[in-house]
Amino acid sequence: MENFDQLLDKYANLLIEKGINVEKGDNVMIYIAVDQAPLAHYLAKHAYENGARRVHFTWKDDFTNRLNYEYQATEDLAEVADYTVARQEDLILNQKISRLSIVSGDPDLLNGIDPSKIDTVQTSHGTALKVVRTATMNDRVKWTVAAAADYGWAKHVFPELAEDKQAATDALWDAIFKASRVYEADPVEAWNNHRDLLDEKAKFLNDKQFKKLHYTAPGTDFTVGLPENHIWMSAQSFNPDGSPFIANMPTEEVFTAPDTNVMDGYVTSTKPLSYAGSTIEGIKVTFADGKIVDVTADKGAQIMKDLVFNNEGAQGLGEVALVPHKSPISQSNLTFFNTLFDENASNHIAIGAAYPTTVQGGTEMSDEELQAAGVNRSHVHVDFMIGSDKMDIDAIDADGNIFPIFRQGEWAF
Repeated sequence: MENFDQLLDKYANLLIEKGINVEKGDNVMIYIAVDQAPLAHYLAKHAYENGARRVHFTWKDDFTNRLNYEYQATEDLAEVADYTVARQEDLILNQKISRLSIVSGDPDLLNGIDPSKIDTVQTSHGTALKVVRTATMNDRVKWTVAAAADYGWAKHVFPELAEDKQAATDALWDAIFKASRVYEADPVEAWNNHRDLLDEKAKFLNDKQFKKLHYTAPGTDFTVGLPENHIWMSAQSFNPDGSPFIANMPTEEVFTAPDTNVMDGYVTSTKPLSYAGSTIEGIKVTFADGKIVDVTADKGAQIMKDLVFNNEGAQGLGEVALVPHKSPISQSNLTFFNTLFDENASNHIAIGAAYPTTVQGGTEMSDEELQAAGVNRSHVHVDFMIGSDKMDIDAIDADGNIFPIFRQGEWAF
């Protein structure tokens, strides 16, 4: 790719300056794969140039992760060492670490691994590291999730280039740069303008305080409640000190918490879900009386069932998110097999926990208080995509009046 180093440098600067918004004195933790060292170096450089006090790295490796699942006993792989928990708690509670997670890797990394083993490990690690999940979902620290290209991922997105490792990887980098607005003359200003547009949609919905949403599309007829004093959020969030950050880069969504007690109907996925090292396709979820009662899938059904029925709170929903079909990611006509991107091409919902920030006073509530307010609690949060250019969404107010929100996959206001 021409000028790749300059583009990677520009991308790293965007993630540091606009993503986690590193400021003087910040401690920074970067989670990244070992084969992404060039990006890691640029990230560290820009973090220090923006005033970071320390930059820590947690390195990941797909190859050894696969070996761990193949050879370790389930109970050994599921175990989280006390020192790991203690370190994470220190980073979050004492150092107020800013967290930048760079996702990459083969979405089918764990194909062939016993789904129950994957579920046990995911559940154990999620429970042990609850402090991390709680801090991020309550915006107690600045956090950003972004992406980096590698061949293991690229060959799925661009199968026609699978025989040419460099061409496939370059094509994925190009798609990431486009979605993240790196090619703009001033990416930071481009993100400011994008944030403002999303904020306008969120403000309208917050002012209205609708009671329900009704989704209709081929394979979907679903009604979901919205809790009292819910908050629609968009691209930008704030930590307790008022410092802004963007949690997902890219992002095209406006989202809030549903009332987990009010869910009826059914939804059908419109894009594959990459979860726990496997790809799940053709998902259909049926709801009754405020909970999921049935799950099917054309591929990966058992993994999806284990997610929903083996995890506390996973029979409820934690997010409803609105994304127009004309979003840049959708218009790319690519399936990324990565939720960070695919959820920003489509309306989506999330199984499991809601963000406490999406209800007034939520960050000060206990789990019990949140649940009582209809804000779902769980140690999982998994988005899957249900939107298309055929989806209509109506909002219903307290008096039963109906307002069009989406028509044929686009904003109706």
